Amino acid sequence: MSAAATRRAPFPANWPARLAWAGLAAYTVYAASLFELTWTRFLVGIDNGARFFDRMFPPLMGKWDLLWRGMSESVEIALIATFLGVLIAMPVGLLAARNLMPAWVTWGARGLIAMCRSFHPMIVAILFVKAVGFGALAGIMALIVSSIGFIAKLFAEAIEEISLKQVEAVRATGASFANVLLMAVVPQVLARFIGFATYQLDSNLRNSTMVGIVGGGGIGATLFTAFQRFDYDFVLTILITIIALIMIGEVVSGWVRRTFQ
Repeated sequence: MSAAATRRAPFPANWPARLAWAGLAAYTVYAASLFELTWTRFLVGIDNGARFFDRMFPPLMGKWDLLWRGMSESVEIALIATFLGVLIAMPVGLLAARNLMPAWVTWGARGLIAMCRSFHPMIVAILFVKAVGFGALAGIMALIVSSIGFIAKLFAEAIEEISLKQVEAVRATGASFANVLLMAVVPQVLARFIGFATYQLDSNLRNSTMVGIVGGGGIGATLFTAFQRFDYDFVLTILITIIALIMIGEVVSGWVRRTFQ
């Protein structure tokens, strides 16, 4: 063994990685300077936040009717949007599966999925508010678009991971394409699809509170109105209720996944 080999560093310096990290650190400092991120501003924000939280306590418990209407509408928006979104996402995801469909079909389906995933639900909700007006319909349509983008993508990926041996075995019996799907594809992806659907329901419960802020109905509209009226004690009540709703949805979705998987 040569002397140069014995003197070689056990952990050689990775200069490209070091330069990349240095560049990232320099750009972070530059970006922070553009946004005026100063220590004085941070201290002022802490003081304003403390006064804001002081006005939120104790939470107001006297508007149960208004709170119940908003929460029930949010739950209804989430349920309807999830049901319709999943119903539409199933054929779209099937058309996007490369192992079952020709390329010209999958490209169109994947283009639709990408379009549905391109925008945040709040942006889509603003578009639907302009199109159909304020209310729950705009929120439902926005969450349907979001559900299609998420569920169809995961469903297509799940189909692409199945074993094709079962598909070929069913095809060898002379079964139609529909029977191949029912007998060879669905049994392999059903458990995962149920998990996707329950996760999307949980996500729509959260998003239904956000789309209401831009006019999509539900508890988000109640929350926005409370902010405008400076009813910060009622704002805290709404936030606590939203947290409780999300926790209940998480428990229910977890039970569904354990039951069917």
